[in-house]
Amino acid sequence: MNLRKQAPKLKAGDEIRILSPSTSLSIVSEKNRLIARQKLEQLGFTVSFSQHVLENDDFTSSSIASRVADLHEAFVDPKVKGILTSIGGYNANQLLAHLDYELIGAHPKRLCGYSDITALSHAIYAKTGLITYAGPLFLTFAMLQGNEYTTAYFQKLMLEEGSIQIQSSPEWSDDAWYLDQDKRIFHRNAGPYAIHDGEAEGTIVGGNLCTLNLLQGTPYMPSLEGSILFVEDDYESSPATFDRDLQSLLHQPGFDQVRGIIIGRFQQASHMTKELLRQIISSKKELASMPVIADADFGHTTPQFTYPIGGKASICARNGIVNIEISE
Repeated sequence: MNLRKQAPKLKAGDEIRILSPSTSLSIVSEKNRLIARQKLEQLGFTVSFSQHVLENDDFTSSSIASRVADLHEAFVDPKVKGILTSIGGYNANQLLAHLDYELIGAHPKRLCGYSDITALSHAIYAKTGLITYAGPLFLTFAMLQGNEYTTAYFQKLMLEEGSIQIQSSPEWSDDAWYLDQDKRIFHRNAGPYAIHDGEAEGTIVGGNLCTLNLLQGTPYMPSLEGSILFVEDDYESSPATFDRDLQSLLHQPGFDQVRGIIIGRFQQASHMTKELLRQIISSKKELASMPVIADADFGHTTPQFTYPIGGKASICARNGIVNIEISE
């Protein structure tokens, strides 16, 4: 990997380009597209859309050529300062062998997204050293209720200088809000808890676990040495599949130099429980000597904090108290 690079912080008036490296934006209702655009404009940004952002094929995506062209254009355009991905999906890893990483590295921009975007963000970081961001999608900004925490942490990381102490959101949700903005279910957030106590500092690597694992054995997998791993998975995961996906990550070169793990909140449909997660973690001797924190505010539930892939994390878990600090 090249030396770590950081794109400039965003500021009022900056242009954010919306593109669809995975699922097409066309599956998002016009109403929600308008709400998301207006929200970003209220935050002070100018919003533009890539040429093929609404292209839609039999896989609710678009051709590799269209997606690569949109991504390259966003990085080259001097007016564009940030890049937000439309939504997640399944096929962002189709793009990795077709990207011009020299071009991307020469025009650093702040690219943000999560879920399937994990493959793209980590490939860019691994090949160029450019810090990328796990955080809200364009669709996320269409949420009318319960989105204040997500917006605040996006602004903290994208616009402000200095390290960020992660505080827990007051409540969380795991509902199909994009189908009905009025029918929402919120739960009190007890905050993250420690499965293993300890302290650690390291480079942030990680996101959606099953997507990150697609990079194993490829040139697009970043080094795990000296890292704090952030992992989460969605409703398609189960305790058994999360266990084997985590085990696969433990088998990767450099895992013996991982310093700690932070696990995002599971969706309810995964049927993960604290007891099952503790059993999974305790079954892995590789994790016995490092801090392991669970139920942090990132992943496929909402709200979520934004974190920098290739940035720094400091964690401390002692006597039932968990502290997480991140910085670029």
